Amino acid sequence: MEHVAVSPWVALAYLVSGVLFILALRGLSSPATSRAGNRYGMIGMTIAVATTLLTHEIASLPEIIVALAIGGGIGFVIARKIAMTDMPQLVAAFHSLVGLAAVLVGLAAYLNPDAFGIMLPDGQINPVSRIELGLGIAIGAITFSGSVIAFLKLAGKMSGSPILLPGRHVLNLGTLIAIIGLVAYFTQDQSAWVIATITVLSFIIGFLLIIPIGGADMPVVVSMLNSYSGWAAAAMGFTLHNTAMIVTGALVGSSGAILSYIMCKAMNRGFLAVIAGGFGAEATAAGGAAREQRPWKRGSAEDAAYMMREAENVIIIPGYGMAVSQAQHALREMGDVLKKEGVNVKYAIHPVAGRMPGHMNVLLAEANVPYDEVFELEDINSEFAQADVAFIIGANDVVNPAAKTDKSSPIYGMPVFDVDKAKTIFFVKRSMGGVGYAGVDNDVFYMDQTMMLLADAKKMVEDIVKALQH
Repeated sequence: MEHVAVSPWVALAYLVSGVLFILALRGLSSPATSRAGNRYGMIGMTIAVATTLLTHEIASLPEIIVALAIGGGIGFVIARKIAMTDMPQLVAAFHSLVGLAAVLVGLAAYLNPDAFGIMLPDGQINPVSRIELGLGIAIGAITFSGSVIAFLKLAGKMSGSPILLPGRHVLNLGTLIAIIGLVAYFTQDQSAWVIATITVLSFIIGFLLIIPIGGADMPVVVSMLNSYSGWAAAAMGFTLHNTAMIVTGALVGSSGAILSYIMCKAMNRGFLAVIAGGFGAEATAAGGAAREQRPWKRGSAEDAAYMMREAENVIIIPGYGMAVSQAQHALREMGDVLKKEGVNVKYAIHPVAGRMPGHMNVLLAEANVPYDEVFELEDINSEFAQADVAFIIGANDVVNPAAKTDKSSPIYGMPVFDVDKAKTIFFVKRSMGGVGYAGVDNDVFYMDQTMMLLADAKKMVEDIVKALQH
């Protein structure tokens, strides 16, 4: 199959879609412009898909309509049913599908190279296309298997703690070198065993890379897998001679890599250290039962309502516990009541709060919390010294002072909120028995100015709202 020169109109359509994708990324960088960003992305994807369907002999129209109906129908049903608390594992699942698609496209091109325009007159696959195929299949397989493990960890179907295999670094490095070597060898020998071995080893290394990564690093893992899926799509774009896929894949890959870097910086962690895994595995026994016996004070909804009504400045720090109990709407109602009482209310969001990048921002936006009341770590941390109340709901590791003081702690060096500087701290938590996702006890529980509000987060906030209204 020979490819004719690309029509200027096709090139222009792909260029427009690429610009719209860039605008989408720009819009999605802020909650205030996220809806517009989403629309730009949808329009860009519609243009790219329509252009591809009109200019490529991929399949007959009925086949395309059936495929779109099946895929779109499944996506629509899942999106309608999925709870906001399950969004991280949904994102991981979608990443796995992108990776699997890259593997399947690569294998299809290997089995029928003439249909993809990558076959030479002697019946061999173009050597350059072999590199694209090998890399696309490898990255796709790593993305798929890694995303499956991330999904299982996020969904609680697999332990969130690091699973450390003996000699894992040597095993991972050896497997990666073998994959790279086989991709290089594939340019000289296109035997089936070469491509099959690349595929199998890539699936294996995806599992091996994610299994030793602990729950505290999950936001980085999600953004990293997002980057992988982009590079897999870009590699397949070269195989399919599709400019839109190359541009889109490169945008997703690079933005995911940049986001991973930002997340690592927010945790004071090296990217390679996260990939190596094991974060949270060294939590000491002292963080468990022994420290549990320290004295702490229990508060009530009435205590919290009284103190916050009398306060001038209240800073709310949400975490994954808020997401699990779906307390965001009740929390917004509490904020509204406090503002009517003349209290200055702000929300503090840590870059790695929750189980994926932007998790808390999405939940607060869903509850219609005003964007100008939501602040990032570096913008609000200096205000805790003037705060009358720090209200922590479902967060733990991101307010743990051990990150600043305990060099033996697995979260040491991670920037955290200075909640210990607030006059009063209310800490909403199910029980005193649990610890954060990193598996570390928290000194804030036992501070003189802390009152523990032990209950389901949503019920506790609803009780506080009732107390405020009386």
